Order: sequence, then C-alpha cells, then structure tokens
Amino acid sequence: MQPTPTAPPKQFFQPLDRAALFVMAILSVVIGLLLLSGDRSAPRVRDFSWQNKQVGSDDSAFVLTFSRPMDHNSVEQNLQIEPSLPGKTSWAGRRMAYTLNAPAPYGTSFNVKLQNAQDRFTQEGSDRVSIQPFVGNFQSRDRAFAYIGVDGDEAGRLILFNMTKQEKKILTPQNLVVMDFKPYTQSDRILFSAIERANQSQTLVDQKLYTVTTGLAINSPAQPSDIQKSDWDFFNSVKPSPSPSSGQIERVLDNQDYQNLKFDVSPDGNVIVVQRVSRKNPNDFGPWIIRQGSAPQPLDNKQPGGEFLITPDSSSLAIAQGQGLAIIPLQPQADPLDFLPKFGTVLSFSKDGSSAAMLKFNTDYTRSLFLVTNQGDSKEIFKTTGSIVSAQFDPTEQILYCLLTNLIPGATYQEQPYLAAIDLKTAMTQGGERALHPMVLLPKQRDIQMSLAPDGLALIFDQTDGDAQSPDGKSLANGRLWLLPLTGNLTAKVQPEALPMPGFHPRWLP
Repeated sequence: MQPTPTAPPKQFFQPLDRAALFVMAILSVVIGLLLLSGDRSAPRVRDFSWQNKQVGSDDSAFVLTFSRPMDHNSVEQNLQIEPSLPGKTSWAGRRMAYTLNAPAPYGTSFNVKLQNAQDRFTQEGSDRVSIQPFVGNFQSRDRAFAYIGVDGDEAGRLILFNMTKQEKKILTPQNLVVMDFKPYTQSDRILFSAIERANQSQTLVDQKLYTVTTGLAINSPAQPSDIQKSDWDFFNSVKPSPSPSSGQIERVLDNQDYQNLKFDVSPDGNVIVVQRVSRKNPNDFGPWIIRQGSAPQPLDNKQPGGEFLITPDSSSLAIAQGQGLAIIPLQPQADPLDFLPKFGTVLSFSKDGSSAAMLKFNTDYTRSLFLVTNQGDSKEIFKTTGSIVSAQFDPTEQILYCLLTNLIPGATYQEQPYLAAIDLKTAMTQGGERALHPMVLLPKQRDIQMSLAPDGLALIFDQTDGDAQSPDGKSLANGRLWLLPLTGNLTAKVQPEALPMPGFHPRWLP
C-alpha cells in the first residue's frame, strides 16, 4: 500500500507568500535584463587630486580616479588642460596619472576638462554612454621673492614681494638687521640671521637665528602614497587653515656661547644646520643640528669642515672636509657615508638628488665645474681661470644656470662677472665650451646674488654700488634688483628688466 502524499502546509499559500514570490520573479527578470544589457549609467570622475589646490615645482603629477574602468585612448584624446601643460599619462586600474614635462608656471589658474570619453567595456557600435562632463580647477603658487631692503626705513629689513598680487610686505622689525635668509619649502616661513641695529659694534659673528612668517598658506596637493584610498574623500573635504599673519618672529638660536655663521634648512623643513664657533675655545667649531622640538646639538663628526649643503632627501649633509667633500648623515657622531677627494664645494643638487654641481680647485690655479651623479660618475663640464660663484639646476635638470667670472688681463686682479646657461646634454657629449651660453654681462662688483625661479622661467639678481656685507645697510642705497626672463631657448637674446624696488640678496620662494 503506497503512502499518501503529504499536502503542503496551508500557510505556504497565504497572500503574503504569493506577493513575495511575485516580487522575486520580477526582480529576477530585471536582474537578468541588466546582466544581458550591461550597466548603462554614465561613467564619471570620482576624484581629482589637484582640485582647488595650489601646486608648486615639487608637484609633478595629478591623478584622475574614475567610477569605472575607462578606454585609455578616449580619455587621453579628450583630456584638455587650459592653459596647456604638456605631459604624459600612465594608468593603474581606474586611476590615470598625468605627469607634467615641466612645472606649472607660477601665478596661473588652470582648468582640467574631460568629456566624450567612454568606458572600456562598452561595445563599439552600440549606444555608447559617454562620461559625465568633468571640469576641475587648480592653480599654481604665487610668484614671489624675498630680499633685503636698502632704502630708508627698509634698510636691512627682510621684505617679501608677491609679483602675482603686486603686494609688498616688510617682514622683520626695524631693530633687526638681516644678514642672510633661507625660505622654507612651504613658503610659510623664512629662516634668517640678524644682528641688533642698536649695537653698532656687532658684526657678522654676533648674529642670531630667527624665523618669520610670510602670511602665505599653501594648500598643497596630498601625495597619494602618503594616504589611504579610503581617506581621499575626507582629505579633499578638509578646508585649508586660515593664512597666518606675516611678520611673526620666533628666535631659533642665540649667540651667547657660540658664534653662528653659515646655515641651511632642509627641504622637508624639519632640520636646520648651523656652523658654530665657541666663544671660549676657537678650536671648538663645526656644524650643529636643530630639529623641531629638540635642543641644538653638535654633529661631532670628528672633522669640523667648511662649506656645506643639506641633500635633497633631508637626511645627509655635503660638507667640505680636508682635501675633499664628505657626505655625512644628519646624526650626531655618525661616520661619513662617502668621501669625494677631488672636489672642494658642492654648489647645488638637482631636485631629485640624482646629480650635483661640484667645484674643483685645480693645481694650475684654474677652477672646474663638474657634474656628479649619485652613481659615482663625474664629468667636467666647464673650466675657467676666473671664478665659479654659484650654479642652479633648472626644474627639468637639462640646464645649469651659473654665475661666473672671467679674469681680466692686467697688472691688477680684476674679474668680470656674467650670467650663463650650460646645456647639460651637450656638455656631457661634446664638452663645456660648446655647451656654455653667456646671457648677461654684469658690472664689475663683489657679492652678486643670483636666484632661479622654482618654475624655471626667470632669474633674479642684484647689483650694488656699495659693500654688500655692511650690517647697517646704509652703504647699499644704490642696490637694485633685476629680473631676467627665461624661455628655455639658450640661443635667444634676452634682456634683464629693472625691478622698481631697491634691495639686494633676492631669493625666490619655492
């Protein structure tokens, strides 16, 4: 005898169950249609890393993050940057990086536009859905420089001039006479040395070290490697803090027990190195290191040394020692990382630290300019009987701008200073004479200062009729500042422009 089938429970056929089954069937059909037809929503730009930011010469690439994988060619062909910024693209999943060939010109606003781009998986010939039109905005930093005034109440005071906004600010009080200064990378502060104006007996060795605020607040882009992807929305929603007022002075180092001489500030702004001499024991001299939140301490690296420069990675010091140049870590009592016996001074580093311009003093009383790489290779690119005063790499690291002198024949020793550009590619392959391009012949004077703009589009230099080392500034009343536009064409003739402010020792803000 066969068992009687069990009837389904009555509650299975309740109205609520039938409604649920009906909804599930409808949703299944809809899901199936979506799977067959694909996602028809328009792709969009989810994040633009430079949106509403102020970019500087260190900011070399922006990133666009898309909501879907994109067709690379359609994005690259439809991307527009106004004004134009030549560069190249690279991809990582839904993110596209655009790397600039050269820094964005300072003092300029830019728009980034993208439309008519398609995603990767929409089939050609079907009703392709274009990206939602996107417009992004960013701007470069203001074009600004600082200098030491020479006229009237401005004499000996640190002055900031913003060329973009045509604004001038006197940063330091009248009781301080500024001797030298170095801007911080973020341009919010300037490190400077000064003496008291009231004490006329004070000299260069009596200077103290201070910082002063510039009043500039840079809303810089975040580096993608420094934050997690999930933090992007939060980071981009954070509003920049209000600009600090300018002229706020803070003393960094006194001169009670030690005389303070040459100094430098690291590119990351966390380290100051100062050459100091004990007032009680002249044999006690050498570089001291000052870190944020810590007391100054000597490096004590067994050999004091002379001229120095902090490396671009902010971790080491290139310092002249004995018959060569030592690279030492910025740690007390550390042994040198390297020693370059044939070089006397490092003039400058390239921004990425891969190359350095170094000076060699030859036995025949000539001087040679060498290009030295971080792989240990070196090449003489210029030799002169005159002086090699300073040199700076342009942002593309293809040109070295130099302040040089020619030795004038005659019974008395005289030098003729001039500004020149060295084409590094030509210098490495054909020699320095063909690579050297003189630009401006300068008056016969001492202590000319030259500074290259961070975007590589201008040089600024000074001319003075008096002694540039005078602490009271009175003898510098005829000091003038000059601007030399740069086009990148080394054979083009350019003329310097006199700036309408008296001063000396100009330096561009980064």
